[in-house]
Amino acid sequence: MRIIVTGGNGKLGRAVVTHLKDSGHEVFVFDRVAEREPGYFPVDLTDYGQVVDAFHGIEEHHSGVDALVHLAAIPAPGIVPDVATFDNNVPSTYHVLQAARRVGIKKIVTASSETVLGLPFDVPPPYVPVDEEYDARPESTYSLGKHLEEQLEIQLCRWDPQLSITAMRFSNVMEPGDYAQFPSFQSDPTLRKWNLWGYIDARDAADAVQKALETRGPGFERVIIANADTVMERDSAELLDAVFPDVPRKREVSGRETLLSIDKARRLLGWEPQHSWRDEA
Repeated sequence: MRIIVTGGNGKLGRAVVTHLKDSGHEVFVFDRVAEREPGYFPVDLTDYGQVVDAFHGIEEHHSGVDALVHLAAIPAPGIVPDVATFDNNVPSTYHVLQAARRVGIKKIVTASSETVLGLPFDVPPPYVPVDEEYDARPESTYSLGKHLEEQLEIQLCRWDPQLSITAMRFSNVMEPGDYAQFPSFQSDPTLRKWNLWGYIDARDAADAVQKALETRGPGFERVIIANADTVMERDSAELLDAVFPDVPRKREVSGRETLLSIDKARRLLGWEPQHSWRDEA
């Protein structure tokens, strides 16, 4: 496929671009900060004119694409003022999706966020492992934006029954170099309770993106994308006993398994994480 990846210079974006290229796809990166190399184009996604023009083609570099992976965003709360986060992320998503529709793209993957599950869980989750079945609980402007983007995508798929959008609720993205910090989490289970001790290896996240592009049919789906284990050495049940003792458990939790349920991603995409921080430490 010929695939546009927005935000391809970000932490997750770099892994996605590499994985898609290695898998034989042709990739065009649209990013406000673009590398000076073939296939990378500086596009301000807050400017719809630039976006729709770039989607239609940039000189001789591309004249049509098959799919879109939308990752570009201010990536977390607290980086810039709240209104700047909203003004960048939500309009950019609308611009990108609208441009994709204008040029006839039917296969789209977007970066949603684990934050819509209720992070930082100052209000405990309704149950664990958390999944995609309960209503969104945005607790920041960043998370509110991600929730609104999911709602936008639901309606666009309703308008166009042939459109496929997979919103991936990525956990905290990690590269192998990040794993050196994991021993510092171990003494205090509250340090990482804010996302139920979850993470996602960027390489596994990239594989989930590819599987969604290659396997998903029409319609909207949201899926949690997290690693199969937690960032902790303690068993997950022990962590829950210490930090969330009163939260109901939907099922028995064994070993160090993730408390961000990836059952739907496994079922829907045929995806399974292949990397663990324990293998890199």
